[in-house]
Amino acid sequence: MSHRVSFASPHQDSVTASRTLDAPGQLHAGASMPESAIARRCLVVDDEPRLRQALVRLMQGDGFTCLEAGSGVEALAVLKNEPVALVLSDMRMPAMDGQELLRQLRVGYPDIAVVMITAVAEVEVAVACLSLGAMDYITKPFVFEEVRARVAQALEKRRLLADNRDYQERLEVRVKAQAERLETLFLASIQSLADALELKDPYTRGHSVRVSQYGVAIARAMGLSPTLTAQIELGGHLHDVGKIGVREEVLRKAGPLTTEEYEHIMTHPVLGWRILQPLLGENLVALNIVRSHHERMDGKGVPDRFEGDEIPREARIIAVADAFDAMMSKRPYRNGLTFTEAMAELRRVAGPQFDPQVVDAFFEVARSQSFIPGDAGESETIKLRAPKR
Repeated sequence: MSHRVSFASPHQDSVTASRTLDAPGQLHAGASMPESAIARRCLVVDDEPRLRQALVRLMQGDGFTCLEAGSGVEALAVLKNEPVALVLSDMRMPAMDGQELLRQLRVGYPDIAVVMITAVAEVEVAVACLSLGAMDYITKPFVFEEVRARVAQALEKRRLLADNRDYQERLEVRVKAQAERLETLFLASIQSLADALELKDPYTRGHSVRVSQYGVAIARAMGLSPTLTAQIELGGHLHDVGKIGVREEVLRKAGPLTTEEYEHIMTHPVLGWRILQPLLGENLVALNIVRSHHERMDGKGVPDRFEGDEIPREARIIAVADAFDAMMSKRPYRNGLTFTEAMAELRRVAGPQFDPQVVDAFFEVARSQSFIPGDAGESETIKLRAPKR
């Protein structure tokens, strides 16, 4: 037989929030509580003690651990210390009504299922509460079986939402792992282009790696972000990829280049940019380095004759690193400069050719002992300490 509860009695004074179960061993806030336990805990919020206790007895009979509060303010105080899966809340209460309580629950406790309790004349308000995030509503006077059905439905919605969120989180983890794997494979493929170049031009073996390391050291000395520094590192590895399109007889020439040969070899920034643009479309920093690392501050560089700050900062950094390593490298037709000579040359052409701030940062790196001369002293190459990540 259905049991119906009436709300004909006048409102009584609200009572303070109280726990109906204080048995030894009861779980309290801060203790580790599994979701299976939280799922059977509810908070009944109503300023009429008789009605509130009737709902508590009903929920306890269905296996729930119940907490009580006489207003929205008291309900929020209870929830600071007690986790619950369900809140049954009256609409009309002193201090804070059910609608305002619902708003605050959506912000502070979005995982709690909320079922509103309202008089028939307030159904429109209850429906409005659904748009605010309530799972369902019950009209007064209500039938116990209806309460059970609405509660079960609300908790099922809560479970489905939680399952969907967990699925999305697991999916995001898998997608992120796949993206990282694809990025690793992609970067390995790109690196193979740089390796292929060094096989084509044995005199530049190791050049791209060293330029990349110098670029990282400069970027850190300039206080650039880790993300930008990592992109500069990649751009340094790839800055000369366009030389794959340069004739081998020019790359391997044992003597100085003619004007035509020099102009041919200086097409490599644009060639590299064209090769990498479909692959690095979202990494503008690396693409800027590949295209603009032979620009000059005075506007006399290639390929776009950018001047001053028109040249991307990352390209200005790699321009210094590239020139330094080139000066230090031994070629068939000339010996490499010593460390001291190369650093002096960078200082001499800072301004017309290189960004003085970048050159200053490079000198700061050298002064901070990031560079370690080889065992032979000032040889044609130097060793760079591994960058700290």
